[in-house]
Amino acid sequence: MRIIFVRHGEPDYENDCLTSLGHIQAEAVAKRLSKEVIQKIYSSPMGRARQTMQKFADQNPSLPVTILDFMHEITWGSIDGNPIPQDGHPWDCANEMVMQGLNICDSEWNKSQYFCNNKATLEVERIAKEIDAWLFTLGYSREGLYYRNIQNKDTALQTVVLFSHGGSSCAAMAHMLNLPFPFMCASVHLPFTAVTILRLDSKPGSLSVPVAELVGDSNHLP
Repeated sequence: MRIIFVRHGEPDYENDCLTSLGHIQAEAVAKRLSKEVIQKIYSSPMGRARQTMQKFADQNPSLPVTILDFMHEITWGSIDGNPIPQDGHPWDCANEMVMQGLNICDSEWNKSQYFCNNKATLEVERIAKEIDAWLFTLGYSREGLYYRNIQNKDTALQTVVLFSHGGSSCAAMAHMLNLPFPFMCASVHLPFTAVTILRLDSKPGSLSVPVAELVGDSNHLP
């Protein structure tokens, strides 16, 4: 099965909607997605993601749409009110770690001064738990570091699309691929409406790690 992650178009963050350019970008990615044989549509509950999704959904009215509340954009900042570096902004924290020569691939990244008291860390942990629950409904059960295909071959899904955000997508993919969140923030930059595709093994009973077919592609944009 293939999961297509799509970041929302250019947003008006204050009003949680798309800008004029964002609507154009959403139309472009909808056209790009028309080349895929998609069976189900999923979206973050936030306005900018839903508006991006709607461009594709309008072109495919027969496809079911499901809102995944847990894929709303992540928050960040101090948990207890004490100051933290970069105000806890995950991407700035990851870049600062690089500037300081720190290991962004450290499996204990959540204990660093940048993330130990950061709301973003709680968000990443939440999404990790919820993404596994969602994948279970799609026929993949987490076993340790990998995923067991428990699909019924007669009802197995081939491709689904999920419209969400840079932060929540990176958190989900970091967990699925067993990569530290700061590494994802520093090394995987998702432009607006970027397309990322992860493929899970289609053989019933198999145990595997997802394969990245495509990461952060925005060639559909003018």
